[in-house]
Amino acid sequence: MSSSSRILRIAASSAALLGLWLSGCGSGSNSGGGSGATPPSITTQPSSQTVNSGQTATFAVAAAGTVPLSYQWKKGGSIISGANSASYTTPATTATDDGSQFSVQVSNPAGSVTSNAATLSVDSPPAITSQPSNQNVTVGQTATFTVAASGTAPLSYQWQKASANIAGATSSSYTTPATTLTDSGSQFDVVVSNSLGNTTSNAVTLTVTSTAPAIDVLTYQYDNTRAGANLQETTLTPSNVNSGTFGKIGFYSVDGLVDAQPLYASHVSVPGNGTHDVLYVVTEHDSVYAFDADTGTILWQTSLLGAGETTSDARSCDQVSPEIGITSTPVIDRTRGAHGALYAIAMSKDSSGNYYQRLHALDIVTGAELFGGPKVVEATFPGTGDGSSGGNVIFDAKQYKERAGLLLLNGTVYTTWASHCDIRPYTGWIIGYDESSLLQTQVLNVTPNGNDGAIWMAGAAPAADVTGNIYFLDANGTFDTTLDGNGFPSEGDFGNAFVKLSTSGTLAVADYFTMVNTVAESNADEDLGSGGAVVLADVMDNGGHTHQLAVGAGKDTDLYVVDRTAMGEFNPTKNNIYQQVTGVLGGSVFSKPAFFNDTIYYGAVKDSIKAFPITDALLATAPASKTGNTFMYPGATPSISANGTSNAILWAVENKNSVAVLHAFDPANLATEYYNSTQAANSRDSLGPDNKFIVPIIVNGKVYVGTPTGVAVFGLLP
Repeated sequence: MSSSSRILRIAASSAALLGLWLSGCGSGSNSGGGSGATPPSITTQPSSQTVNSGQTATFAVAAAGTVPLSYQWKKGGSIISGANSASYTTPATTATDDGSQFSVQVSNPAGSVTSNAATLSVDSPPAITSQPSNQNVTVGQTATFTVAASGTAPLSYQWQKASANIAGATSSSYTTPATTLTDSGSQFDVVVSNSLGNTTSNAVTLTVTSTAPAIDVLTYQYDNTRAGANLQETTLTPSNVNSGTFGKIGFYSVDGLVDAQPLYASHVSVPGNGTHDVLYVVTEHDSVYAFDADTGTILWQTSLLGAGETTSDARSCDQVSPEIGITSTPVIDRTRGAHGALYAIAMSKDSSGNYYQRLHALDIVTGAELFGGPKVVEATFPGTGDGSSGGNVIFDAKQYKERAGLLLLNGTVYTTWASHCDIRPYTGWIIGYDESSLLQTQVLNVTPNGNDGAIWMAGAAPAADVTGNIYFLDANGTFDTTLDGNGFPSEGDFGNAFVKLSTSGTLAVADYFTMVNTVAESNADEDLGSGGAVVLADVMDNGGHTHQLAVGAGKDTDLYVVDRTAMGEFNPTKNNIYQQVTGVLGGSVFSKPAFFNDTIYYGAVKDSIKAFPITDALLATAPASKTGNTFMYPGATPSISANGTSNAILWAVENKNSVAVLHAFDPANLATEYYNSTQAANSRDSLGPDNKFIVPIIVNGKVYVGTPTGVAVFGLLP
């Protein structure tokens, strides 16, 4: 056969084969590229795996369908680079991989299918996440050491004293018997164990002294967590707080309304005048007083008004009336200046009708201005919202008051600003100043392209955690329901939100949570911002996992518990939050809770104070106990006094028919009331007129309560 004939026969044969292939495929098209292709299906799902920390885990899938099949494994919904076969082996695992979920997408030209998610459980040996701390107590007190650990449950604990096991000391905390001087210098540690190993905490030291240690109250509600608990109170106990042995023992008069919580510095050396425990009181008349905390003697008094100035008028608002001077709780740093510095914001106006907000730093011994102060509060921030000009919102002193307490954090004094009765224009400002120079170092506006967003929190100060993050509840205001790629409001407007700020570098919103109906709540003035927030000590669930939480509530009667590592942001269809306890309060919250002994205490408007224990890292959905009385507006912000966890008392001020009443309750059973200031005959303990957001402070055997004309002092009767 000639070569040309062979070529023709090959061509014909090829054409015939092509025709057969085409007839099999048909002339139509589909996602598989051919009617004969079968899309993939999973025949064997990946199974969950459990490994020890450091081991690898292998997930496998079996699938049917027209070949070739392609595979793409994912971890938590994110593609794993290079994981493109029917099985996937992880790198060496760590404890952070515990609970991760893995799935695989199987594809061919006819389509794709995604497997069920398989869970990776990583068993890990114990690791200390929060070391015990040194304890200082006086003779007769107990000391409590606490540890937090992670690792595969169950975890077991064995506390040791001088490396010897302590019988029965097998929980995450250990409370000593009543101490003696011979216990001073003793060292304690704890061995935490599980089936994979054990680890020993740092050794810590118990110091026992014969005299009471110096106790200070230098910020709102004792510390930056705003837990509201003084756990070093050794004088006041349930046995002596009753109308027979306890009552009003003094009254320190001042020149104006006391809206701010008093502060207390112990053992202050005053040149030529000995050593004093000092109570610092600020007034709406723009005055600052330093009293001897025990005798009421005025050590110094100073006015924060500028030359020719007066306090501000009420700005057509009845919230602070008849004058506005110093409204927020100051803060003290005993390490600044020659003797220590008190920082306060004062409002005033001049004869021309100009209004001023100024940051002052005062020497706590003399009352003299420090660091070249005072500093006038002025600020701008990029935005086109209320009060903007030229592409910036502008801080206008007359439109604002400093209602929330000051926060001192890592060398910066943070101020947060509210309006007068929601009178626009105003936006949500946070402004920070270097505490040593009073230079402005941080400016943030959380509604820069909108309006409102004040920071009220019923006078509570913003809270902070040990890593330097700030937490607060923002009031009704603009919230952008259009989100950017990070899930944040596209225009930077965070009205009506539980906000976390990062202070590392430029002050910025690091995370947030807001409700699915946030816009409707803002429009109805049912926002979160009426209440204050508390940062909780780390809690552990029954699986041995540690949770970092914060809690807050506002006007909608719900409690909101956020995970500080992932707060939940905004979702238009559901609330992505760690825990929401719905409808458990009898009214709106215009206060801040207390946190003590793994229990949250809330006092809402027209409601009892209620105790909500935390179990398995979750807040109880019903109160464990509640007070027998109810608290009218604005409810109550409780304070706790205790000696460690013993001799605990919950204190609260009630506004009752325009009269203030001091109460003392048993925190373990709030139905038990130890004392109230109406029990003694002849109005012996009368507090006089009520005072809205005031909170009691308890220190060194005394209770101090601000009133419209001064500070009432309660203690053991002579």
